[in-house]
Amino acid sequence: MELSADSLREKLQRDLEAEHVEVEDTTPNRCATSFRVLVVSSKFEGKPLLQRHRLVNECLTEELPHIHAFEQKTLTPGQWAREHQK
Repeated sequence: MELSADSLREKLQRDLEAEHVEVEDTTPNRCATSFRVLVVSSKFEGKPLLQRHRLVNECLTEELPHIHAFEQKTLTPGQWAREHQK
C-alpha cells in the first residue's frame, strides 16, 4: 500500500465530510510512515475527544497498520473558527 499525505487528506475529507484537513508527513526522510493530521468536521459535534479519534481511526483502518506514528487533532467547525480568531 502506498501512503501519501495527499491520499490521506482526500480520504479524510471525503469520509468525514470535513471542511478542512491538513496532513503533514513528519517522517524525517518523507518516507510516509509518520503523519500529523488536523481534521475539522461537523461529524465531531457533541462527541468527546476519544470518539472523534475513533472516527478518524475507522476512516483510516486500511492505512494505520502501515503507519508507525500518527498524531491527530480533531475540531468542530466552531472550535476551528475560534482558534483562528486568536
